[in-house]
Amino acid sequence: MTSNSLSGSRVIFALATGAGRGAIAIMRASGPGSSEILTALCGSLPAPRRASLRALKHGGDILDHAVALWFPGPNSYTGEDGFELHLHAGPAIISRVADALLDLGARPAEPGEFTRRAVQKGRLDLLQAEAIADLVEAETESQRKQALKQADGALSRLYDSWAHRLRLVLAHQEALIDFPDEDLPEEIEHSLIREFTALHNEMNAHLQDNRGELMRQGLTVVIAGSPNVGKSSLLNALSGQDAAIVTHRAGTTRDAIAVDWVLNGVRLRLIDTAGLRETEDEIEAEGIRRALFHVKQADVVLHLLAPDESAACLSAEEIPVRTKIDIAPAPEGMLGISTLTGDGLTELRRTLTDRVAALTSGSAAPPLTRARHRAGIQEAVIHLERAQNASWPELRGEELRLSMQALGRLTGRVDIESLLDAIFGQFCIGK
Repeated sequence: MTSNSLSGSRVIFALATGAGRGAIAIMRASGPGSSEILTALCGSLPAPRRASLRALKHGGDILDHAVALWFPGPNSYTGEDGFELHLHAGPAIISRVADALLDLGARPAEPGEFTRRAVQKGRLDLLQAEAIADLVEAETESQRKQALKQADGALSRLYDSWAHRLRLVLAHQEALIDFPDEDLPEEIEHSLIREFTALHNEMNAHLQDNRGELMRQGLTVVIAGSPNVGKSSLLNALSGQDAAIVTHRAGTTRDAIAVDWVLNGVRLRLIDTAGLRETEDEIEAEGIRRALFHVKQADVVLHLLAPDESAACLSAEEIPVRTKIDIAPAPEGMLGISTLTGDGLTELRRTLTDRVAALTSGSAAPPLTRARHRAGIQEAVIHLERAQNASWPELRGEELRLSMQALGRLTGRVDIESLLDAIFGQFCIGK
């Protein structure tokens, strides 16, 4: 995707609705010259932002009876003139309208091009644009809510406020550099040091908050334990699928089996692992090695225990669960389940819900949601640390400036051209 192709000099168009059979298909277009193209199709320009039923004509033919909407810039999604055609969703109609748009000088949009133009026109910043992509991809309620908050600018406002405070600090620092002989109050330097130290601490706390990444990517819940303790049965019971083979033979599960599951609006990946035991079987040993790897990487570990096993060796982060309570009851204070009778499963879901809530809820501050955000804040923090340790005022000022630029690149306020292709290339065509 080249810069020339995305210059905004031509009208672009794309189908905004998904492929497949449906009643309505929405064709959207944007760019200078949109009014001429829409007039050519409709005979006259509809009133702005009002649905108008029109007979679309081109080359002497009626293409469709469709609803047309005209969105004059700058008050449109992209900030440019644009329009939408709500067509009957027959493939022949969609194809014919697309051919007409090509004949009239428009071209097909590239992935993310509508949203990219919105960024270039100042209608959105990069964080909001990424949130639009997350909103389109949202599969759970928690992902939807998080994407909506970010699209509304919650994260942008936080980063902009940090950048604004850095600008004030930098202004004081420049005053100390430019007027060394003016006998400025010592309080000015003490104040700016306090302020960028406070910023450093706030950004570090932000980096420790991984709620956003967990909700966007989903949490990993690993079911671990000895062979034949009921791990596969629990995976099937929680997910409602016969995903794992269940037999009385120990060691049936040799490799990890993963199932996606949504619990109270949060996406989880349940992983059933090989039974943990000493073995000389090469294949089973590899399965156990992989099981231990998944345990280390997990956000939550459900460690299942047979009636004759103790929880004494488990870590504080693992949730001990006594299985087969239809044979022997669980000790006082320990979760117990029976996948045969269903006893205890409701309490297990409640405990798992509480643990997930503890991992994904926290302060009211908006969490970062992507690796790009984390890398940008880490860069800003590094420059603040260098500013704290700088021996020369000029060096401190330069580090403060670099920290502010790192924040600006997150929102797209500065130096964004190198980021655009990578970000918007992940979008769907109609966005």
